[in-house]
Amino acid sequence: MTWAFALPAFYLIEFRALEQTQVRPKSGKGSNYKPDCVCDQTKLGMTPERTTDDLRPLRVVPVTGQLDLDRFICVQNSVLESDPAWISPLLIERRMHLSPKHNPFFQHAHWQAWIAFRGEQAVGRICAQIDQLHLKQYADATGFFGMLDAENNQETFSALLAAAELWLRGQGMRQVRGPFNLSINEEIGLLVDGFDTPPVFMMGHARPYYDKLIKHNGYTKAKDVLAYIVNPDFDAPVLMRQLIAKSARQIKVRPINMKCFDTEIALLRDIFNDAWAENWGFVPFTVAEFAELGKNLRFLISPELIQIAEVDGEAAAFIVGLPNVNEAIRGLNGQLLPFGWLKLLWRLKVRHPATARVPLMGVRRKFQHTRLGPTLAFMVIDAVRIELHRQGARKIELSWILEDNDGMRHIIESIGGVAYKRYRIYERQLSLS
Repeated sequence: MTWAFALPAFYLIEFRALEQTQVRPKSGKGSNYKPDCVCDQTKLGMTPERTTDDLRPLRVVPVTGQLDLDRFICVQNSVLESDPAWISPLLIERRMHLSPKHNPFFQHAHWQAWIAFRGEQAVGRICAQIDQLHLKQYADATGFFGMLDAENNQETFSALLAAAELWLRGQGMRQVRGPFNLSINEEIGLLVDGFDTPPVFMMGHARPYYDKLIKHNGYTKAKDVLAYIVNPDFDAPVLMRQLIAKSARQIKVRPINMKCFDTEIALLRDIFNDAWAENWGFVPFTVAEFAELGKNLRFLISPELIQIAEVDGEAAAFIVGLPNVNEAIRGLNGQLLPFGWLKLLWRLKVRHPATARVPLMGVRRKFQHTRLGPTLAFMVIDAVRIELHRQGARKIELSWILEDNDGMRHIIESIGGVAYKRYRIYERQLSLS
């Protein structure tokens, strides 16, 4: 998980480093290529208008080199930009997300990406990846597809999925699952319900036709995950207040201790990997992945937005709440330069987003099926929602939640949470030929 959205100053440092390593064409039309205008669609062979009955031959081309990668990143915006709910991600964050230098996911996984073209116009994209940690955990010969965006054309979707499947089959995979962008600990699932509201950060967006065109290629539902929305000024249910009262002497909730931050981050990783170990599709966070997460959280949020619950002195649960960075970057067209970083800084630190997200939460398994389980979950939610509300949040998204996680869903719904978005993960078997 890259979480490379921490602070404008941090972005600028990384931006300069990446700019120095850009692979630029040596001659020809592309010689004026500049990283900070990468989504100029004319320069990248894309136009905003999409014609689904285009008769030009379709070709799917593998991504090689930085210029191709920048074009790959921008395909998503060319497909979705006319959707009023769409928010363009920051280009530097996307580059870092797909960079082995910055994303520790690539320490245990490898991938390939493709772009679909009609003539010189980019009309779709997809990637495929193989995660060695998943294979070690499940030994199921499953690979993954992700970052699928394309025009409303069955031929385009079929060709992109076929390219990913062929690559995975050649790597020995016998099943494909997705979309994972890039791993289960990052952005997962295809939006199938809730198209009318913008995505919060690190959650996906899509057009309604994606689902139909994916299923046409033999894909079936593997699992749905949900995003809940809740008002931070909710009244605690009577039962929860009673449970808290009974456990007041036993449970202590505290913010993260910034003086021993690295030790605390390691503790959060330990709780998370234990709490989620029996959940569908679980792959543990590595030390490097959680360290990268911690590095970015340190720049982005106040200590009160990371809460840890202790039972008789033992760290038993935690939660992380974050301002919705997507709200702050809306209208920047993916760029921080020349003045986007000033707008971002003002929106995050002065105006403050009116929306927030809880992306990480966990209760140790030993407590999950005891009366302390729901008590711990509610107490950390309560602690972080108070701080988010103080900072100006009026809506909080809790995501993602497995559709069959009845215990967590009951807790969220008891405080007024509503499942307002649904994301689907698909799978299909790969033939041997």
